[in-house]
Amino acid sequence: MADHKESKMEELAHKIHSKISSPSSSSDSDDDKRSHARAVALKAKVYRLFGREKPLHQVLGAGKPADILLWRNKKLSGGVLGGVTSLWFLFEMLDYHLITLICHLMILALSVLFLWSNASNFINNSPPTIPEVVIPEKCLLKAASCFTFEINRTLDIVRTIATGKDLKTFLGAIAGLWFLSILGSCFNFLTMVYIVFILLYTVPVFYEKYEDKVDAFSEKMIEELKKQFAVLEKKVLSSMNKEKKKD
Repeated sequence: MADHKESKMEELAHKIHSKISSPSSSSDSDDDKRSHARAVALKAKVYRLFGREKPLHQVLGAGKPADILLWRNKKLSGGVLGGVTSLWFLFEMLDYHLITLICHLMILALSVLFLWSNASNFINNSPPTIPEVVIPEKCLLKAASCFTFEINRTLDIVRTIATGKDLKTFLGAIAGLWFLSILGSCFNFLTMVYIVFILLYTVPVFYEKYEDKVDAFSEKMIEELKKQFAVLEKKVLSSMNKEKKKD
């Protein structure tokens, strides 16, 4: 009997102990969940180039232009690339001029339509249906408004640089113009436009494929550039202060 009572007392003590320890275990599990959620959140906040938070396809508009640039539709992207390359070859390699090309295409199109319309009366065939094209006034006004906004923003940036208030923007503008001057001495305007087009067709696809590696490398590069710029800014400001003191 004594052994039976002792075993019952041990069972009771075990139950009481399990009830007491269960809240602490549940709280431990809650803490684990919270720490896991924090770790996931920290992983989600990975550095992305230009501080973007959306996927590259959405950044590019998530429409047909984005599909073309990211080669979602390979036939359409290849057709656009082939057409632009053909135009560049005509203008650059064969010395064909834009006005000449437009005039020749218009002559060909008007001649075909004129002959087709007149020949349809003799062969008892229906003439070609030429759609009436009308550009809405709202589209032109919207385009003019966007163009005016961009011009005003550019002029405001130029004014900010000229007043000497932003050293970082000034150095960036000088570096960009210097780089463009080097490219302009090596290539003509049409070839530069074609090079920009090829870059738009290759860089986004490359970046989307190797996104994590490019972002990690760019983060290191930007941090290093910030350090170098801070050192340069201190030197420039100190030299400016010395000149002021001399005056």
